[in-house]
Amino acid sequence: MEHIRTPKVENVRLVDRVSPKKAALGTLYLTATHVIFVENSPDSRKETWILHSQISTIEKQATTATGCPLLIRCKNFQIIQLIIPQERDCHDVYISLIRLARPVKYEELYCFSFNPMLDKEEREQGWVLIDLSEEYKRMGLPNHYWQLSDVNRDYRVCDSYPTELYVPKSATAHIIVGSSKFRSRRRFPVLSYYYKDNHASICRSSQPLSGFSARCLEDEQMLQAIRKANPGSDFVYVVDTRPKVLIEKDWISFGHKFNHRYGNLDGDPKEISPVIDQFIECVWQLMEQFPCAFEFNERFLIHIQHHIYSCQFGNFLCNSQKERQELKIQERTYSLWAHLWKNRADYLNPLFRADHSQTQGTLHLPTIPCNFMYKFWSGMYNRFEKGMQPRQSVTDYLMAVKEETQQLEEELEALEERLEKIQKVQLNCTKVKSKQSEPSKHSGFSTSDNSIANTPQDYSGNMKSFPSRSPSQGDEDSALILTQDNLKSSDPDLSANSDQESGVEDLSCRSPSGGEHAPSEDSGKDRDSDEAVFLTA
Repeated sequence: MEHIRTPKVENVRLVDRVSPKKAALGTLYLTATHVIFVENSPDSRKETWILHSQISTIEKQATTATGCPLLIRCKNFQIIQLIIPQERDCHDVYISLIRLARPVKYEELYCFSFNPMLDKEEREQGWVLIDLSEEYKRMGLPNHYWQLSDVNRDYRVCDSYPTELYVPKSATAHIIVGSSKFRSRRRFPVLSYYYKDNHASICRSSQPLSGFSARCLEDEQMLQAIRKANPGSDFVYVVDTRPKVLIEKDWISFGHKFNHRYGNLDGDPKEISPVIDQFIECVWQLMEQFPCAFEFNERFLIHIQHHIYSCQFGNFLCNSQKERQELKIQERTYSLWAHLWKNRADYLNPLFRADHSQTQGTLHLPTIPCNFMYKFWSGMYNRFEKGMQPRQSVTDYLMAVKEETQQLEEELEALEERLEKIQKVQLNCTKVKSKQSEPSKHSGFSTSDNSIANTPQDYSGNMKSFPSRSPSQGDEDSALILTQDNLKSSDPDLSANSDQESGVEDLSCRSPSGGEHAPSEDSGKDRDSDEAVFLTA
């Protein structure tokens, strides 16, 4: 809080970038973690929240007759333009945000103060939700070709690699250490992905220290060992890039430099490079090519991208596993994967089919350039632009329809159960009437209404919630309501920002609800008749 020069500025205008003449008047607040704009409108009191860690650049523009403009560009592609009445207040806000958006130590990040009200056991369970050893077992490791090596125990060979690594069985410790000395940051070749059906593998490493002109015997032996571990091929491809298979394994545990690449702390701006944004978009492009092959949806990817920069959870901090252990990240922060798993219903792809042809085997991408359809991801890059159309993705629409269908199916099941009870009541009434009509034929006595014990009215107390109309009546109450106002987000930080998500993420339609049944016009009819039974129902 010592870096905040002015915590509150009134009569600030939030400019609508689509319609610049329309500006919301409100109050601007600066807190230790957020910039908050609250509109003065008594009807909505709309709030816009921006994390300091999401701020990429802050630009103080020239003063005009209406005030001093302040332009804030965020790492999640949100752009905020504020007009502050007084130049002095604008300068104080500018200086405060420059410091708050560039913390100098990890303890200043949001994740160290964020508290989702979970106990110690729940926090620990969140960190063990993803077990990398199980991921290797799923790939069929260890086996005859690959083994788990302890050569990097206590990070004694490479401090940016994890301690548990898979290497070829024929690679000795001498070969591994010699290869590490030949490569940048001692990142020697290790297994990243293994396909057990044909024994193909993908390995990762850094570039050689001396370029491709120099040679190292141990490094060449390491590459030969990798070739022998791939019995289906007589050669090895060396590609100048790094494979990204699983975020937790290939990005976090293998030492992706999150701190340097995404500017979590104040440092060299030349190190900043949104590499993981490119990876996330590649996954989305694959989802567009194969819509039935992925169990998660677009919202899942967007929320991951948001939290890479938010620093709300401890998963994407530091530059290596070693640094995270030294800072005791798991003991002091919470895991994003536990939060996503808790709200997994919001991230399911309604088009996913486990028995679909796209989910069987490998995905075969079109190799001809004209067949590959590259799309602009408006859901990521324009999700804060209110004027962009369409506002709702096909996936969100399908999820809304799926939720409505599920709700109607549940109501149909309840109606069928109630109808079964009514039919039982009708059957009981018919039996009582037949028994009472027998003596009346012989003795000449008439049957009184008071002598009937089991009538539909005796069960009316169980029918209070019976719908007063059919679901098929089709008025505006039972219609599918899809509006921006029905927005829902399971994300604790995204939900606070009313401008966070594009499209409809929730369905708040009203289905036929029950009520007390009104008296029928035919209430004077014989209550024992079949017609009276159904009228009462």
